[in-house]
Amino acid sequence: MNAALGTGGVILGLVASLGAIVTVAMGIRGDRPELMRMSRTYAWMVAGGAAIAFVAMQRALITRDFSLEYVARNGSTTTPALYNFATLWSALEGSILLWAFILGGYCVAVVWKFRDRLSDKLVAWAMLTMFVVTLFFFALMTGPANPFRVLANPPIDGPGPNPLLQNHPLMAFHPPMLYLGYVGFTVPFAFAIAALVTGRLGEGWLIETRRWTLFAWTFLTVGIILGAWWSHEVLGWGGYWAWDPVENASLLPWITGTAFLHSVMVQERRGMLRVWNLSLVCATFALTILGTFLTRSGVLDSVHAFSDSNIGPMLLGFFALIVLTTVGLVAWRGDRLRSPARIDSPASREGAFLLNNIVFAAFAFVVLLGTVFPLIAESLNGEKVTVGVPYFERMTMPIGLVLLFLMAVAPVLPWRKASSETLRTRLLWPGWVGTAVLVISVLVGARGLAPLIAFFLAGFAAGSALRQLVLATRRQGLRGLLGRTNGGMIVHLGVILIAVAFAASNAYQTERETKLCVTAVEGCASSVTVSGHKVEFVGVVDNSTNARKETGAKLLIDGKEFTPAIQQFPNGSQQIGKPTVRNSARNSVLIALLDLPQGEGKDASVRIRVIVQPLIVWLWIGGAVMAFGSLLAAFPGKRRRPTDPTSALPSESPQLQPDPDSEPESGKDAGQDSGQGPQSNDLETAGAST
Repeated sequence: MNAALGTGGVILGLVASLGAIVTVAMGIRGDRPELMRMSRTYAWMVAGGAAIAFVAMQRALITRDFSLEYVARNGSTTTPALYNFATLWSALEGSILLWAFILGGYCVAVVWKFRDRLSDKLVAWAMLTMFVVTLFFFALMTGPANPFRVLANPPIDGPGPNPLLQNHPLMAFHPPMLYLGYVGFTVPFAFAIAALVTGRLGEGWLIETRRWTLFAWTFLTVGIILGAWWSHEVLGWGGYWAWDPVENASLLPWITGTAFLHSVMVQERRGMLRVWNLSLVCATFALTILGTFLTRSGVLDSVHAFSDSNIGPMLLGFFALIVLTTVGLVAWRGDRLRSPARIDSPASREGAFLLNNIVFAAFAFVVLLGTVFPLIAESLNGEKVTVGVPYFERMTMPIGLVLLFLMAVAPVLPWRKASSETLRTRLLWPGWVGTAVLVISVLVGARGLAPLIAFFLAGFAAGSALRQLVLATRRQGLRGLLGRTNGGMIVHLGVILIAVAFAASNAYQTERETKLCVTAVEGCASSVTVSGHKVEFVGVVDNSTNARKETGAKLLIDGKEFTPAIQQFPNGSQQIGKPTVRNSARNSVLIALLDLPQGEGKDASVRIRVIVQPLIVWLWIGGAVMAFGSLLAAFPGKRRRPTDPTSALPSESPQLQPDPDSEPESGKDAGQDSGQGPQSNDLETAGAST
């Protein structure tokens, strides 16, 4: 029953996608609004088919229906309920099913949002593009990634999901968050393609998709942070980001998406950077498909990657189709993408945005090159080449410092041109904050040129963001925090917290491996002190359950009990470490067992790795602050003026959309932006990421 139900859902989604493409295309070609409005019905059919397939697979996992090959390979009678639910996205076919399920939800959300404008050709082309994407993923599920294949001789039990995917609750939340971000970028991509096809290249499509992009970016940000948290607490190596190819695959669209969220404000305000914006939003979606290829084709050896599969050529072909289509359309519309406005001075808000785009593009290129170079080298000469962490750290560190500098300076720049007096006045307080942070860092013992520069720039950028927020709340109260400008400043504060934690934890990490005994003997102490933290071995504990065998060591870290362990799952031979982490605002102490404890009682001994890293907890706090800032940025500021919904979409005029959070500025900067909407002031920011 599960197989029939799931297959029926997949076929429904496939047929609905194909029918939608034909119907909407005929409506556009014949200018027939009734056919274009049928996209609403087809969107519900696509979402319904995906939902039926999703529910059928979850039902098969819950009922342990081992007649399905997917359940037989990834399910188990002993898998706990939470991880059994998450098993759906723990392997290739299920992850494609999750992608289609979320994409169906976005299709329904879009037709509901634009329910009164489905006959508008811009919306119709956007829906047509989305249906092409849904068709591709349903085609994968009817072919090489079919999750509902039936076994002639089903087993009585299965091995369960990968052991690394069932020993921490974050695996139930990290992948769906990533997928909500990945798939969410389909919406702005679809509207960008629609704008290129229809020639309506003004600011209308940006206005209508701004929040869609923001929400997708926020989901992706949270997914990346949760993945880093999982890596830190599960893998036992003490880190949280290893520049693993699959990690990079999630970072790449985040980089281009971040650049787009910055750059889009220039087009709205001054009608500039149109090619940049179209290229960035299309590149972001293309990179999500490339990331899917890297993760699910089996071409990479990674703890995160899925096993070998034969969907790689299809994903790579779809990626190539997206790139060629985008490049072709941009070239076709090249003349209409030129903006009459020009950057008057590098020391201006639009100049800062352009530099910001260049730096982010360099960041993306460095990460992309390091990720795909081994694949290119192997395909050319057959030799395996590894690009290690040193390459990424050497290349990305100066880029990160430049971005921190831009976060400090860009928010104070006015549009068109900044006077030296304006810069001195606005940068004075942020400069003092950066200097104070540097002095405090040195006084508490921080050393090293790179981390000290990072701390100074972080303080500088934080002072700039806090100055903006103080001015906003002074004028408008707490409501002044709403809107993308000041919400973006809160996002910046989250980024700054992450940057400081990243610099401190990497520069000042302490690691030690040692052997401890319950009863101290010659050559084996009962406790060890690492960076001021005392770790004492108390004894061996057995926390085995029906789902796994688990042997741990009871340790006291500064008097508090923790139990790192080694796990072995029933149907696997691999032993999986389960580290323990003691977090505080000042530092994090991670302890991992290097092998199983030896002996019993007072004769027991254990080999452990102790890693002490300062400020790790601020990585997760910074991620939460970024998510909170994005939420504030999604709501209109106090001074937002309503836009006529019938005129926003077809807007082709270079007349710039005013920044909703801006107010007229007094003094000599007033009038510098004459003819370009409301004037810039301290309540606007070139550095806001939303």
